[in-house]
Amino acid sequence: MTHPTEQLSIQGRCLLNRRGFLSGATLGLGSIALTSLLERDSLLAAGRGPIIDPAHPYAPRPSHHPAKARNVIVIFCAGAVSQLETWDYKPELAKHDGKPLAGGPAVTFQGPAGNLARPQYPFRPRGQTGKMVSDLIPHLAELTDDIAFIHSLTSKSNTHGPAENFLSTGFVLDGFPSLGSWISYALGSENQDLPAFVSILDPRGVPQNGSNNWGPGFLPAAFQGTTFSSKDPIRHLAAPGVSPESDRAARSLLQRMNRRHLEQHPGDGKLAARIASYELAARMQLSVPGISDLSTEPAHVLDSYGASDTTNPIKAGFARNCILARRLIEKGVRFVQLFNGAYASGGELNWDGHSKIKEQYDRHGAILDQPAAALIRDLKERGLLEETLVVWCTEFGRMPFFQKGAQGRDHNPDGFTCWLTGAGVKKGVSHGVTDDLGQRAVQDIHPLYDLNATVLHLLGLDHERLTFEHNGVQRRLTNVEGHLIREVLA
Repeated sequence: MTHPTEQLSIQGRCLLNRRGFLSGATLGLGSIALTSLLERDSLLAAGRGPIIDPAHPYAPRPSHHPAKARNVIVIFCAGAVSQLETWDYKPELAKHDGKPLAGGPAVTFQGPAGNLARPQYPFRPRGQTGKMVSDLIPHLAELTDDIAFIHSLTSKSNTHGPAENFLSTGFVLDGFPSLGSWISYALGSENQDLPAFVSILDPRGVPQNGSNNWGPGFLPAAFQGTTFSSKDPIRHLAAPGVSPESDRAARSLLQRMNRRHLEQHPGDGKLAARIASYELAARMQLSVPGISDLSTEPAHVLDSYGASDTTNPIKAGFARNCILARRLIEKGVRFVQLFNGAYASGGELNWDGHSKIKEQYDRHGAILDQPAAALIRDLKERGLLEETLVVWCTEFGRMPFFQKGAQGRDHNPDGFTCWLTGAGVKKGVSHGVTDDLGQRAVQDIHPLYDLNATVLHLLGLDHERLTFEHNGVQRRLTNVEGHLIREVLA
């Protein structure tokens, strides 16, 4: 008869020996300690995602390190704003107006290249820093002393859809989680009656790549952004023809049935998540109508944003969206994505100024400028900017020359501007440089990975540790890249 110990491996037999057992235990404990130290210092090959209770997916969760910001507002200008008409002052471009670019490309994204074209708006020194900013955006220009500009960003694509993906998800392909989804997955929310992540759509429509900008990708579906605006509230919150009393009674019965079913199937994470989503929807029925009702705002606040501008209904609609963004932040919503501009339309509905950039930017600048500047001022006056990070961004920039036969600029992913203000951000700084004509980043070059890594850092998150295993790969927002832009951190 075979003795049980004879069936053991060599390693197993060693454990039955006291000396072997103690030796193995010592090595094992040392390995555990080493792993802990490496993980603490972010030196492991893969990080570790947060522990999430499916029944409470939006519960607040701790950050990796002390956070400077509690909330984020991203003002996303769809269509690729020209840095040369807004933030990146290039006097040399004016000197060479109408001349061909020596050694420049003969053909760009949409066709043959024309001659160099001066900035279409005057630039003036602003604030204590004397930062040169365009007259296109005079209200935002007044805030430059509080802003950290990054003039040397680059993208991986010169096509709107993939470039929006790259900015929002860190990948040009579809199917990856958006920045807001990563943040709500990592940190949860401080308000359990509202979504952790809200996308406010422009009055003119949805951006080019639509739901990819707020989608959860392979993260749990609970972390998808919820879309609505001051014009279009969340759909299906109320059932037509059902009284509030009947609705409450039905919800109460459904809750009891769900809980009973969950008790009979303990550990069913998908069921718990489904119940949690229904319960959030029920709470939103009570909370969303109040937060989206702007009639309670004082007249002077509406006027300061431009929400009462009867001559420009699109501007007034965007202004109301900006007020809604502030109200969501006040209620503890973690991440608000505020779109300015819609889908591809020859530049008529967004910032894609290929053919007549001056005429179109006159309209788009008026829609963006006063409401966005009022939002930042309002946050500051209420003390919310001390804990809220505001990001202004666009998917890429524009070329220094006009397209041949047109009065507009083609796509340029090789050097453009985004900026930050608010919690944890150094005030009144400009970082990174493009060449004298504004075509290409030449100093302190930062792919958009770096911008996303910096946003996560200000929220207390290490972009290398925030991961999720998908198809056997530990995925993260910044792929295998990304560095902090420390020059813009306070």
